[in-house]
Amino acid sequence: MVTRASGMKLFLIILPSLFQAVTNSLRIHPRLDGHTCPLGQFPCGNLSVCLPQLLHCNGVKDCDNGADEENCVDNSGWLQILGGMLSTKSSKARKEEETTDCMLDLFPEQCQCWAKNIDCTGQGLHTVPLVSSNVTKLDLKNNKIYLLVDNQFVAYKNLEKLLLQHNKIQSISTHAFAGLSGLKMLFLSHNKITQLRPRVFRDLHHLEWLMLDNNHIAKIVPAAFVGLKSLYFLYMLNNSLTKLPNASICAETPKLSWLELEGNKIHALRSSVFQECGTFTVLILRRNKIRWIQEGTFSKLNGLVELDLSSNRLEELLPSLFTGLHDLQQLNISYNPLKQIFADQFDSLPHLRSLSIEGLEIPNIQNRMFQKLTNLSHIYFKKFQYCSFSPHVRSCKPNTDGISSFENLLANIILRVFVWVIACITCFGNLFVICMRSFIITENSQHTMAIKSLCCADCLMGIYLFFIGAFDLKYSGEYNKHAQVWMASIQCQLVGSLAMLSSEVSVLLLTYMTLEKYFCIVFPFSHYKTGRKQTISMLVIIWLLGLSLTLVPFWCKESFGNYYGRNGVCFPLQSDVTEKPGARGYSTGIYLGLNLVAFIIIVFAYTSMFYSVHTTAAKAVERSVFSMEVAIAKRFFFIVFTDALCWIPIFLLKLFSLLQVEIPGTITSWVVIFILPINSALNPILYTITTTSFQEKVKLCLQTKQQSLQEAPGSQKSFTLVSIHTSTA
Repeated sequence: MVTRASGMKLFLIILPSLFQAVTNSLRIHPRLDGHTCPLGQFPCGNLSVCLPQLLHCNGVKDCDNGADEENCVDNSGWLQILGGMLSTKSSKARKEEETTDCMLDLFPEQCQCWAKNIDCTGQGLHTVPLVSSNVTKLDLKNNKIYLLVDNQFVAYKNLEKLLLQHNKIQSISTHAFAGLSGLKMLFLSHNKITQLRPRVFRDLHHLEWLMLDNNHIAKIVPAAFVGLKSLYFLYMLNNSLTKLPNASICAETPKLSWLELEGNKIHALRSSVFQECGTFTVLILRRNKIRWIQEGTFSKLNGLVELDLSSNRLEELLPSLFTGLHDLQQLNISYNPLKQIFADQFDSLPHLRSLSIEGLEIPNIQNRMFQKLTNLSHIYFKKFQYCSFSPHVRSCKPNTDGISSFENLLANIILRVFVWVIACITCFGNLFVICMRSFIITENSQHTMAIKSLCCADCLMGIYLFFIGAFDLKYSGEYNKHAQVWMASIQCQLVGSLAMLSSEVSVLLLTYMTLEKYFCIVFPFSHYKTGRKQTISMLVIIWLLGLSLTLVPFWCKESFGNYYGRNGVCFPLQSDVTEKPGARGYSTGIYLGLNLVAFIIIVFAYTSMFYSVHTTAAKAVERSVFSMEVAIAKRFFFIVFTDALCWIPIFLLKLFSLLQVEIPGTITSWVVIFILPINSALNPILYTITTTSFQEKVKLCLQTKQQSLQEAPGSQKSFTLVSIHTSTA
């Protein structure tokens, strides 16, 4: 907080120069050879070196001169820097003043005095105390003053600073500030003021700062600011204003430069309210309830540098809303329920340096929106993917969506490594099972066909991961440059469809095999056995159904949009407000419809199987056969259990996204790389490699071959397939 008049004057004097200096430093300079850097790259200061966007403002000095890490705060940062400078100076000045003897004759005993300053902070005062008339600063904050009566300060013509914040002031009489013609700073923050009487500030001709924040002011009455001809800073944060005056707010404050109205309840802005405010540099209107802004509201604010309309209820912005704001350098329209942004919305802002559109879904986003903002150096989006539409901007946030980053398709190094590990385990494990079951003849060939079919489906998940890993390597170091092209490409669509085909066929096959075992165990005497033709027909139907579910989004682009290309890993898991209704309904039907029903059927079937085992085991005639079926059921139970562990998180993720719960992209990436394919990687181990019968028969097969070779050394014998009289391995 500035505590000396000299500090305030310094602030007012250097403010325009500081703005100009800071914004000039953010200007994009050409290289020394006379050529500008390529699109998406920026210079290292005055060096003839260009670095890509991702290396600027990343916390690492990549330029030899460190220029890539300079000026990495946007235009709002200069205020904090300046505030720190002034507070440091005022602290030094205060220490010097405190060493000066008191020059006042009259002041309360419990208060402190130095030079011509009186500090009565937190003394429990209920009224304004009587002090010497030549006082220049009177600090009465944190007391219990509840009323300011007429002519309360009339004798203090030399008073420059009056601090009354954190009291209990409810009412201010019309002539309370009479006689304070030299007052420059008035602090009335954190009180209980409900209204400002007309002409209450009429004698404050030299007042520069008026702090009225955190009160209960519901209305600005006509003539409320009469007399404030020198007012520069008006701070009305967190009041209860529902509307602004119909007349211009600057008619009585011709020098007003900074207006802070954050945290009120303003519903609309009329064009007349800022018509005479040509001196405005900062206008803060965030956290109101603004639904409507009349055309021409900001057209006269020629000198405005910062405009904040964030966290309101704006559903649309007029195409000409920002016309006339030629000098605007910082614009914030974040967190509004905007339905669209026009392609030429920002064309009238040639000097814009910082643009914040966080929290906004922009379904019609395109490069054209930001093309004419040649001086833009900082931009803030809701989604990382939007950054690819502004490659000429030096700093774009967020840097990642949790899945991808500026540099890589897979943002996390763990994901980039394990996508290959899991892909290898998945593919090679399932291929091993397919090969072994092809060489080992089983009595239950229908069961073997189903397992081999499941392995094929699981292999597709491994192939999907191989493709994701390959494209991650392809775009390594410059993914953001290719992000939109990749997600819209046919390659991404096909890769995503592989994952969808794998997961859906796997779920359907597990359901089919579970029901088959259910009938064998729950109805053991029905002699229910599926024939070879029935099994082949069912497997063909399952694959055709899975393929149909995968290809439907390709058939109707208008209803589904870019169904598979909503993220870098091309898997349609999360929903958001920009997703087309057809795509949202379709994915919901698959994940929370078909897959959830299949999961419930599997749980019900295994519950019934174990109940049947418990109640009918003693009655079984062919106990060895029945025991064999029980062993199979137990083995498949662990398979289904691992699938449940994988699918329950996916069910929850889909449900939360439909409820519009904000889900970090990091969760989605870990689900797609680890949780979704993990059952595909484990299934070969669970239903083949770790089974005792399979291990025994493989061992027997090897022993038989070794024995044959020992009996007839040097002779060539064909490998005899071993018949395994079991339904599992």
